[in-house]
Amino acid sequence: MATIGELAARYRSGEATPTRVVEDYLQRIGALDSKVRAYLTLTQESAIAQAEAAEKRLRAGKPLGLLDGVPLAIKDVICTKGVRTTCGSRILEQFVPPYDATVMARLNAAGAVMLGKTNMDEFAMGSSTENSAFYPTRNPWDLARVSGGSSGGSAAAVAADKAMAGQPNCKKVSTA
Repeated sequence: MATIGELAARYRSGEATPTRVVEDYLQRIGALDSKVRAYLTLTQESAIAQAEAAEKRLRAGKPLGLLDGVPLAIKDVICTKGVRTTCGSRILEQFVPPYDATVMARLNAAGAVMLGKTNMDEFAMGSSTENSAFYPTRNPWDLARVSGGSSGGSAAAVAADKAMAGQPNCKKVSTA
């Protein structure tokens, strides 16, 4: 597993491309998420489009910064314009925000790629991600265990290498 800084360096050197990296993550999600259940909503088409845009900027020598083209899992409590945001609750099962939360707007401005929205305890009221209205998230290292925390979907996505980092608090870090 590379860190964000290492991935950015691989992008700059041409050793890796955002499109290929995002496709690899989406393939891994498809292969593993039925067991771990880290994601509530996948954003495959927009993730590929975001990766292609990042790749064009990188080829032109104009990356937006360290996060340009980096695939992220976004906790489902964060409003994402045009993308279902449930907060882990059936009450909001069909809610599609008309705006981005500030953190999402900043991630978009930095060129980050959203792979999808991750499972969580309903309205972040819990500590195990067993209290989602949809399904519990499992620990990818031991499926008999929970992933922990109200951000368990993001944690499980990162631990299972189904995202480079997860918003708000799960990451593989390096500033290199």
